[in-house]
Amino acid sequence: MKDRPRVQDFDWTLLAIVAAICGLGVMEIYSSTHASAMAGMQWKQLTWLGIGIVGMFIISRIDYHTLLDQAPILYICGVLGLLVVMVIGSTHLGAKRWISMGGIFNLQVSELMKLIIIIVLARFFSEVRTDRLTLSDLVKVGALTMVPAALILKQPDLGTALVLIPVAIVGAFIAGIEWRHWAIGVVLVALLIPVGWNMRHHLKPYQQQRIETFLHPEEDQRGAGYQILQSEIAVGSGGFWGKGFGKGSQNQLGFVPVRYSDFILAALAEEQGFIGVCVVLLLYLGLILRLVDNAQKAKDRAGMYVVMGVTAILGFHVLVNASMVIGYMPVTGIPLPLMSYGGSSTAFVFLALGLVMNVRMRRFVN
Repeated sequence: MKDRPRVQDFDWTLLAIVAAICGLGVMEIYSSTHASAMAGMQWKQLTWLGIGIVGMFIISRIDYHTLLDQAPILYICGVLGLLVVMVIGSTHLGAKRWISMGGIFNLQVSELMKLIIIIVLARFFSEVRTDRLTLSDLVKVGALTMVPAALILKQPDLGTALVLIPVAIVGAFIAGIEWRHWAIGVVLVALLIPVGWNMRHHLKPYQQQRIETFLHPEEDQRGAGYQILQSEIAVGSGGFWGKGFGKGSQNQLGFVPVRYSDFILAALAEEQGFIGVCVVLLLYLGLILRLVDNAQKAKDRAGMYVVMGVTAILGFHVLVNASMVIGYMPVTGIPLPLMSYGGSSTAFVFLALGLVMNVRMRRFVN
């Protein structure tokens, strides 16, 4: 048995996949912005990637059992942080999601909350000593998840609030949810859909607009439906092989909205075509499968739940973003992990991968 984890125990195959995805992301950010006023954004992204890698190595050295022991404190700090955002957070485009850190950078607490909810639910599920979750267990899981989700939704940030839910669902499925509880949940969701639809007028105007746009984007092609329609045009115009790096008209002329962030996959589809998108999606599939493999090799239930929590969030990000780009889901502002431009989201992914490495490196440790 090994006495302590070593760097050699890192999952270098996983890191190679991550590096490939990041490399494609930086290239597409450059392609999308080099001929505009946003030129140079790829250097900022490289800076965030560097910071993320450092954070990943740091968190991999802290025994994840220590983090699990501090789960209640982390949860309280996370919730308090979200409350602080509501009071003194900085507002951008109508959303109050960030805390200014002395003007150096803006901290998005909701991104940290995703990391915290992984740790909190991993501890909860690992401490369940029965083969099946009771109704009481499910209520507790729901409460732990919905409190921060409600605070994030208040900012408002529907996308990030939704991202917390897959962690609870995947954890409950693995822990052993009874079929009747699962059926009750499905029925409740089905019943709440028409109720939610009738209450849509209580949503903020931009949220109402996103729902209407998703259903009928062609009715407002120059307004609310512009994002989805331009994204679909870019994806379709790429064809099988694409137009070539830096040659996509929708991308280069700025028709695709936030083409360096939320819609980076549409920009890539136009320039690299169906083949390019398949390569990216295969890389993400490899990433997910590698994460699942690490979960299976974890030394204990807690480690397995930590890794599967990370898998649930990253998988949800990829699924929703890819579906959004082709008009199969509403625009929710969920970025494509490791490819989309963004400091807070990039930092979260690397910290989450640090947790995965943490679990992997300790699979042989006493």
